[in-house]
Amino acid sequence: SVKSSVGPRLQRRTGLAILDTDEMVASSLGMSIPEIFSRHGEKKFRKAETETLRTLSTTKRAVIATGGGMVLRKENMEILKRLGPIVWLDGNEETLFARVSRKTDRPLLRTKNPRKAFSQILDERRPLYAKIADIRIDTSELTGEEGAPAILRKVKKANSKGASPYHRQIMTQVPTSDK
Repeated sequence: SVKSSVGPRLQRRTGLAILDTDEMVASSLGMSIPEIFSRHGEKKFRKAETETLRTLSTTKRAVIATGGGMVLRKENMEILKRLGPIVWLDGNEETLFARVSRKTDRPLLRTKNPRKAFSQILDERRPLYAKIADIRIDTSELTGEEGAPAILRKVKKANSKGASPYHRQIMTQVPTSDK
């Protein structure tokens, strides 16, 4: 996915730490995301996401990479806004579906019709991202290599327009991860 390929490139270009909330949740619960969904359900995973967000500091500079469902809880959206500006990695539906289909461990896409499930997930999440994002990047035509410079250009442009300096960059996408 673009999220997983852009994060390391942003780290190399900025020197900032990458904090992947999906990895943090999996680590805190001692199991993979699919295992969490299978054993405990989506509700437990979403609660763990919120708990993970609560541990993040507004003073430590970092790039935070979230799963696509992070915006499903209002509290998460409030926390994300406090942590810093939000960069939404969007794309056209076909491209996003092709990207998520490369992995078979997507719990919310384990259905008889994953394409339809994906479309419903996207329809639910896009308005939430549109509401919360400070910057939107259309990744439909971007490679992972092109994503980091595109993000940094938009952040720099936003800063040059008199926006308050970005202390953190929050990178998230809809939903190249169904987590």
